[in-house]
Amino acid sequence: MTRSLSLHALDHVPLIEAGDDLAGIVMAGIKRDGLALEDGDILVLAQKIVSKAEGRLVDLKTVTPGPEALELAADTDKDPRLVELILSESRGIVRRVPGVLITEHRRGWIMANAGIDASNVGGEGEHVLLLPVDPDRSAADIRAAIAERLGIRAGVAISDSFGRPWRIGTAGVAIGAAGVPSLWDQRGQTDLFGRDLKVSQQAIADELAAAASLLQGQGGEGRPVVLVRGFAALPAASAPARPAAALLRAVEEDLFR
Repeated sequence: MTRSLSLHALDHVPLIEAGDDLAGIVMAGIKRDGLALEDGDILVLAQKIVSKAEGRLVDLKTVTPGPEALELAADTDKDPRLVELILSESRGIVRRVPGVLITEHRRGWIMANAGIDASNVGGEGEHVLLLPVDPDRSAADIRAAIAERLGIRAGVAISDSFGRPWRIGTAGVAIGAAGVPSLWDQRGQTDLFGRDLKVSQQAIADELAAAASLLQGQGGEGRPVVLVRGFAALPAASAPARPAAALLRAVEEDLFR
């Protein structure tokens, strides 16, 4: 088990544009910071740079809201064009009150505004940024590109900031992962006193994302990539590498909707 971790936020990551080679940019940033990637390292990338590289930037001027978006916008005091995008990215509405629209994203996350955000987006016009189409696939592609070019087996996680029920503020969570034991199932093991663990499952990918978020920040810090080193491998049988989708709770087990 891990006894200590080191986290390093890269200082040399440029502003990302559609079509950019994220794997190459990350590798170059690591080199410019005087580091060398090693087997077992984990790279945590902020969702925004992945979305930008994948061309997920949308100008609201190009969006025409439909009747449902207009109704929801009136109920929530939101821009109807933004609501139209939220609906297009969602399976359904979970909660709606003035100023707040909680949806089930089409990939299963419960989140505000389907994760669509205008902060740190840039560009002219009224632009917002959508989440990556498939963050687990995005993480896998970046991991594969690094392995092909460097021969290094590193894990990759894609983080986003989520609000949490019953808690004030946001925290980093993993929405994509590859080569990372996203969920460590400890059921069937014992605690310090020999008591059987019956429900214990540790959200490893979320905890790594939250740790990286302390360095990435959520304002104008400009540090979207964090190198995590020293995370020791867990027992392969109970903690194999899994995508971040493994962290989603099944609807039939969700007691709070």
